[in-house]
Amino acid sequence: MPIIDHFGLLAPLYEIFIPPKDPEELSMLADLPTSGALLDAGGGTGRVAQFMLEKANHVVVADLSCKMLAEASQKEGLQPVCSPTETLPFSDNSFQRIIMVDTLHHVFDHQMTINELWRLLAPGGIIVIEEPDMRAFSVKLIAIAEKLALMRSHFLAPPQITALFDFPNACLEIKKNKSTVYIIAKKQNFTG
Repeated sequence: MPIIDHFGLLAPLYEIFIPPKDPEELSMLADLPTSGALLDAGGGTGRVAQFMLEKANHVVVADLSCKMLAEASQKEGLQPVCSPTETLPFSDNSFQRIIMVDTLHHVFDHQMTINELWRLLAPGGIIVIEEPDMRAFSVKLIAIAEKLALMRSHFLAPPQITALFDFPNACLEIKKNKSTVYIIAKKQNFTG
């Protein structure tokens, strides 16, 4: 089966088809602002990260699609990094906040991605994963459409996502807004 660079093809038009939405809910769930650095993992064109520039001292957008990141690089203040979410080129505890918006279902390996994000999160930090709720009928239709478009999407239900955070110092919460779920993972300051 041929591999199609869906996001590379969509990059110049991505924000027309999927416009940025009000970042206030995400900001609130991530407990922003923060004096630390923020990572938008799988952040593509920076459509969300661009609204976080005033809410963190440094904002990085990491994505596998260099064409999407070319769009992000046109937004002043964002630092684009081309990398898969499973192996990000940052040291342990580099980020006080990590967001992942509408991305987890696109990654190659869910568990490796969560392990990597957890490695990068500083103690006391917060990860917010925003995903379509696979339990909603409209999301099931989207999942079918992405399969027909030969995308490698694999949607998870919220309990499946929280199960990926099997860390002794993880404090988890699930919030729902219509057909969107937010998994909020706080890294407590202890490890045992």
